[in-house]
Amino acid sequence: MGPVAKLQALVAIPTVSYAEPGRTDADAFQRLRKTMAELWPRVHALEITGAGEHGMLIRWPGRSADKPVVLMAHLDVVPVVSGDWTHDPFGARIADGSVWGRGTLDDKGCVAAICEADEELIGDGVTPAQDVWLSFGSDEEVGGNAAREAVRVLRNRNVRPWLVLDEGGAVAHDAFPTVSAAIGVVGVAEKGSTSLRLSATGDGGHASTPVRNGPAVRLARALARLDDAPMPPRLPAPTLELFRRLAPHAAAPLRILLGNAERISPAASRLLALAGPEAAALARTTVAVTTLEGSPALNVIPAAAKAGVNVRILPGDSVASVLKHVRAAIRDKAVAIEVVEEGEPSPVSRYDDAPFALVTDVISEVFPDVVPAPYVVLAATDSRFFHAISDHVYRFAPFRMTRAQRATIHAADEHIRVEDFLSGIAWYRRLLEKLPG
Repeated sequence: MGPVAKLQALVAIPTVSYAEPGRTDADAFQRLRKTMAELWPRVHALEITGAGEHGMLIRWPGRSADKPVVLMAHLDVVPVVSGDWTHDPFGARIADGSVWGRGTLDDKGCVAAICEADEELIGDGVTPAQDVWLSFGSDEEVGGNAAREAVRVLRNRNVRPWLVLDEGGAVAHDAFPTVSAAIGVVGVAEKGSTSLRLSATGDGGHASTPVRNGPAVRLARALARLDDAPMPPRLPAPTLELFRRLAPHAAAPLRILLGNAERISPAASRLLALAGPEAAALARTTVAVTTLEGSPALNVIPAAAKAGVNVRILPGDSVASVLKHVRAAIRDKAVAIEVVEEGEPSPVSRYDDAPFALVTDVISEVFPDVVPAPYVVLAATDSRFFHAISDHVYRFAPFRMTRAQRATIHAADEHIRVEDFLSGIAWYRRLLEKLPG
């Protein structure tokens, strides 16, 4: 079976993870694990340790264990909530030069590419220069307990990785205004993810006799004030370095701005904050109202109204600074603020030494038209837990992705081009071949 058919076999198994206990289909994960063992027998003949309920750690011994490397990906996918798919989300169909289905980009493409690269190298009689660990989580989409367990196992074995590589970045096309070159964005940090619940209480009752400024109205005013008061924009160091590397590839007006972003950082960050949602998210901690709860009936005034708020915290900010900002923005002490889920931004890994250089050198070798650069990942990945045991945690999936493709992650019509998947296998293989002795 060829590598593309192997990817199809993984995508066809609906390994959907859910936060609610009991909803996850354990049989699907067992089928996936069995299928992986059949597709990549050499990899699965290596030492395997369980991590969490369905995750695993695989150790491929190298000639040395001085600079161990961890390659990460996750086996689970998000649910299919939209029926507006061109092809069956678990049909794994090849059409128009692409494999279509949930998980092709997030993140079974990486799982299959890593396993295929390792399987080929083992078959060729290659022994890597360093120990290589494969960490495949099974619940990344709902919190990453398997990744935490993998970190615990590695710590107990005194493994301190020289390099950790997970999903998060990619070879991004159409990523920045006026920049025609594709950008190999390598995440050196990721925003923290924190969820808040805002609530207001008061007298409920019949809608025929309303009282002014009831709980729903009070909460609505607080949310409107919060939406009108975004956190201040600023540019963290990795974003400034991203701009420096992009400047030569930008059109003239933007080239000047990007090339001088560090010197004019406050002005540059304000301009970026006005350049659309994606660009703005690079320049500030974002606050998004996501859920609302009130009365169960149209003719009942609620005694309590609640709103869920998701905050993505830029490195340099914190949960404490966010809470201070939210309290000041809503200007209503009667609206309660509860931290439902707390996640600080990750540390920033270095991008001026050998591990990062290895990743970017391989990007330039396999994708010679691409500009490699560090950046801050806007979403959360399993790799955030690995900062506890490594100073060099990076996020890069070696696949070309257009803006339209990136928009399909967690949405309808997720797909990966066949040629891009095959290039990803070549990228992982070259990374392993270039590990330092």
